[in-house]
Amino acid sequence: MYTHSPLKALTFSYDDGTEYDRRLVEILNRYGMKAAFNLNSGLLSGAGGWEQNGVPIRRMNVKGLPELYAGHEIAVHSLTHPRLETLDAGTVLNELEQDKLNLERIFHAPVCGMAYPYGSYNETVVNIIRQVGLRYARGTVSTHSFDIPVNLLTYQPTCHHKDSELMNLAEQFIRLKPDVPQVFYLWGHSYEFEVNNNWQILEDFCALIAGRDDIAYVTNAQAFLGEQP
Repeated sequence: MYTHSPLKALTFSYDDGTEYDRRLVEILNRYGMKAAFNLNSGLLSGAGGWEQNGVPIRRMNVKGLPELYAGHEIAVHSLTHPRLETLDAGTVLNELEQDKLNLERIFHAPVCGMAYPYGSYNETVVNIIRQVGLRYARGTVSTHSFDIPVNLLTYQPTCHHKDSELMNLAEQFIRLKPDVPQVFYLWGHSYEFEVNNNWQILEDFCALIAGRDDIAYVTNAQAFLGEQP
């Protein structure tokens, strides 16, 4: 758990490793923000992609990713992005363990966390997460809360970046004077900004909440575990 001073921490979590992460990283770096990027190592190829609302979405090739994500955290998102709870235990183990090993090899750093594909899981999946040595795992249900749960393997975020309450929550977090550690956890997919033509949401949020002495701008691992990126 985040235990350092200040008691408030802001962290981001973005999934899938698409080309729009490049713009996202530029914005986060410009405002001094940190994120966990949850990657599917079995799909890291520009050959894979799709289209949404007329916007082309492509995953990135492996080459250059350590440099792109420097200073941020890399986390598991499974090998091939299936609904893990629909798979047998052996396949879940393969999806998580191999993704973790691949990412550690590519980025030359330990990987300790993950985001659930589609935000879904069951007890078997959670048990396998423990087995492979992952220490936190994130779903997709907005809590509008800054509290840190006891069980980090079923963590739910504060909100998605398109949440109508995003800026109100930011103002609330800025005013907060906590006695215990609190984390504002924002998540999404970078391609959603392009599909919805709303990159300004991220710019406005970061401009409002950046540069405050009573907020630590950290990775997921730093927020929950005190780990360095």
